[in-house]
Amino acid sequence: MRQANAASGMAVHDDCKLKFQELKAKRNYRFIVFKIEQQQVVVEKLGEPTESYDDFQASLPADECRYAVYDFDFITDENCQKSKIFFVAWSPDTSKVRMKMVYASSKDRFKRELEGIQVELQATDPSEMSLDIVKARAL
Repeated sequence: MRQANAASGMAVHDDCKLKFQELKAKRNYRFIVFKIEQQQVVVEKLGEPTESYDDFQASLPADECRYAVYDFDFITDENCQKSKIFFVAWSPDTSKVRMKMVYASSKDRFKRELEGIQVELQATDPSEMSLDIVKARAL
């Protein structure tokens, strides 16, 4: 039985923080996709460092919500190599209303668990998280 206020009691699996630290400190992963399962946030997919932004987008389901972090490398106007960690709240229009509510209400709490996020993106369809938008937000 689910409580109406299940979102406030959302647990975050230790693995989420652990893998995020590895992405941030060791750059072991290009991205991490997180899923809410049985009232806790768990790691669903780890992207290899060699994977591209297209691979990242392809790993988000078309009709289910997810949280994700992406380690974005870019070159600044001054020709400096930099990277920024993006937090993506993926909430496609086609996902169930209940699912959208759970993800929306748990997002800030989950994001606070991951220290070092620099940019947040909210997307309801792939065009809202295109590479051009990510590049523009990174600079």
